[in-house]
Amino acid sequence: MAGTITNCIALVLLGAVLAQASYLPEDETGESESIPVLHPWQQRTAKGSSLIRVKRAWVIPPIRVSENLRQIPQFLVQVKSDKQTPGSVLYSIKGPGVDEEPYGVFSIDQYNGNVSVNAVLDREKHEKFKLKVYAVDSNGKPLEDPTNLEIVVIDQNDNKPTFLQQIFTGRIPEGSAPGTLVAMDTKIEAKDDDDPTTENAMLKFSIIDHGNGAQIFSINEDTGEIRTISVGLDREKMSTYNLTLQVADQEGNGLTNTAKAVIRITDVNDNPPVFTAKQFFMQVVEHKGSVEVGRVSVADSDEHGSPNWRVKYTIIGGDPDKEFTIQTDPETNEGVLYVIKSLDHEKKSLYELIVTVVNENELNTSMPPAPSTAIIIVTVKDLNEEPAFLENPKIVKVPEHLKKGSHITTYTARDPDFDPQTLRYSIQYDPAKWLVIDPDTGSVTANREISRKSPYLTNNWYTTVIIATDDAALPNTATGTLSIHVLEVNDFAPIMFPLTATTCSETDKGKGVILSAHDEDMQPQAQPFYFAFSPDRITSFQNWTIVKVNDTHSRLELRNDVEEGLHILPIIVSDSGEPQQHSEALLNVTVCHCDNNGSCKPGLAAIFNSSIGLSFGALMIILASIILLLLLLLLVTIYERCRHREFQKGLLEGSDDDIRDNVLNYDEQGGGEEDQDAYDIAQLRNPDAVFTPPSPRGKQPIRKDAPSSYAAPLYPKRPLTNPNDIEDFINNGLDAADNDPNVPPYDTALIYDYEGDGSLAGSLSSIVSGSADTDVDYDYLNDWGPRFKKLADMYGEQ
Repeated sequence: MAGTITNCIALVLLGAVLAQASYLPEDETGESESIPVLHPWQQRTAKGSSLIRVKRAWVIPPIRVSENLRQIPQFLVQVKSDKQTPGSVLYSIKGPGVDEEPYGVFSIDQYNGNVSVNAVLDREKHEKFKLKVYAVDSNGKPLEDPTNLEIVVIDQNDNKPTFLQQIFTGRIPEGSAPGTLVAMDTKIEAKDDDDPTTENAMLKFSIIDHGNGAQIFSINEDTGEIRTISVGLDREKMSTYNLTLQVADQEGNGLTNTAKAVIRITDVNDNPPVFTAKQFFMQVVEHKGSVEVGRVSVADSDEHGSPNWRVKYTIIGGDPDKEFTIQTDPETNEGVLYVIKSLDHEKKSLYELIVTVVNENELNTSMPPAPSTAIIIVTVKDLNEEPAFLENPKIVKVPEHLKKGSHITTYTARDPDFDPQTLRYSIQYDPAKWLVIDPDTGSVTANREISRKSPYLTNNWYTTVIIATDDAALPNTATGTLSIHVLEVNDFAPIMFPLTATTCSETDKGKGVILSAHDEDMQPQAQPFYFAFSPDRITSFQNWTIVKVNDTHSRLELRNDVEEGLHILPIIVSDSGEPQQHSEALLNVTVCHCDNNGSCKPGLAAIFNSSIGLSFGALMIILASIILLLLLLLLVTIYERCRHREFQKGLLEGSDDDIRDNVLNYDEQGGGEEDQDAYDIAQLRNPDAVFTPPSPRGKQPIRKDAPSSYAAPLYPKRPLTNPNDIEDFINNGLDAADNDPNVPPYDTALIYDYEGDGSLAGSLSSIVSGSADTDVDYDYLNDWGPRFKKLADMYGEQ
């Protein structure tokens, strides 16, 4: 318990009391007073003989230090602890200015507790520093709790005041009374970085230069407001004032700074516009409308471009028919006179116009003067006037197919001059070359037939341009447009379609037959179309009716059930043209029995009753058509029969380019050189002919290799009865050849390695052959051509 109490009492408050960090003044003996030492943990009695403990609730007053001290390091205060004997206590401080930004500003002697400042202080950067003081023994054991030490930096007037901007602008109307506040675009303000609680930051405003020398403005030294103090503001004399402003701290006696105040004098309409001349002379050509005649000018001293300077002109006399107008040029403020109606020299050649002028804004005067006036004299100049067509454009209607030379219209112009001149006419634009115009009278005639199918027509309109030219020295021309509407002529009758149709025999089934028509004509000479039965046989079609669907279609329907079969109905279709055209057509309607879905089911009645409703002429036409068809079939049959006989005469006989010939096989065993039987190509050329096999001249060579057990085949073999079936003929010939035992290959085994008695084959060598050349007749080699002539000479008869 005693140790705890001792530790609590031994807690030392390390701090600083409010004291100026400076050396103490010397006394009368010349010795300095002792350096103040702060013992925050103990105090002596009044008699100074003993120590007493103080409470830890003491607050250490801040230590005040002036900024900008140049004598550094500078001692501030000493702190001590009474826990141990002096010299055995170690002191330290921490906080901003020591081990935090800014570093190294303050330091403490660890043995005696002296606190010093080591750098020049700037209050504008750091107004105060809050430090912690620590006391420990030699072993590092804390002797006291940390104590706060606050150091306050005292301000000095080391900063000039500055305006928030270097140029301030404002405006005030001219003629303002004294005391009028100038309207500033930005409030005049300044700042000072010194301590605002001291006179170092107490600012005052003043005007040190009025620019032009006249003191018309004053400034409030506290608020910076600028007001007028006298009269005489005239924008026309002085439009801008440049004032030099000053601000000073320490209530106007300290540091200073300057800025500019530009005050613009705004315009007031106190000057009326005045014409620069009493009379203005102008000239205009007759028959020229909406053209500029001339300009008048005024003088106005008010601000250029403002409503006080811009003017409005008015014609107050000399223009009863409102033929002129005057407008203001916004750039020059001039009055521009226009003629809005075409003038005629022959009617009036001189105009005197009275014009007044005023500002857009009213004059700011107590007694405004009368508006300024001027006279504009306009002379109308006489010129050769252009001719003009009486109708432009002129519209003419002509029927299509108008013949060449037909008169279309007369298109003339008029010369408006006092002495009319002779006019000549010509065509300037006529793309289809349809027109011809008389150059003297303007009579227009057709140069060729006019067709509605021309590509130069646009919606049935044809446009051409006519020119009329006078005979003056400087001729003038007039251009007229002639629009020709080519009218449709009803010269085609409509044609009905379809001409064949199918419908049900019951009235409650099917949808009838839709009828339509085509007309080569165009509107309004075509549809709507009208369909009706021929009036000559209307009684024959009481079971039918025609119902209109729209302008181009109608429906043929049944009134009563009719029999199945073909019904031919004569129907007349008419157009809506003038005069009306019509045509008659026969509609072949096949009537059949239908199922519930309206689909037609063919029956016998449709076949046997197909003549219902046929006229005698129609029946004769049908019979004649059948006879012609039979005759055509007969002619085709006869032609095919003749062509068949020609084919039998020779299938390949007439081909001069046939290069196919007999093919001789030399790779077969057993036949030898005499085995030259092959197919005869002549049989293919004429299958009906009977051919005998060719044989060489003389006796037939004896086959020495044919088996004796087989009989000779029956040859020749006639081909099939149908000569057109060449494939069967060839196949039969191949079968006969395959089954012929007398031609190789033989099915019997032949022995070639034994030549003893009884062998049917002779010697294999031609040299030792027992047969002589006389056994064979080689005279046929003479028939083989020049290539075999040498063999024929060697083996043939000499």
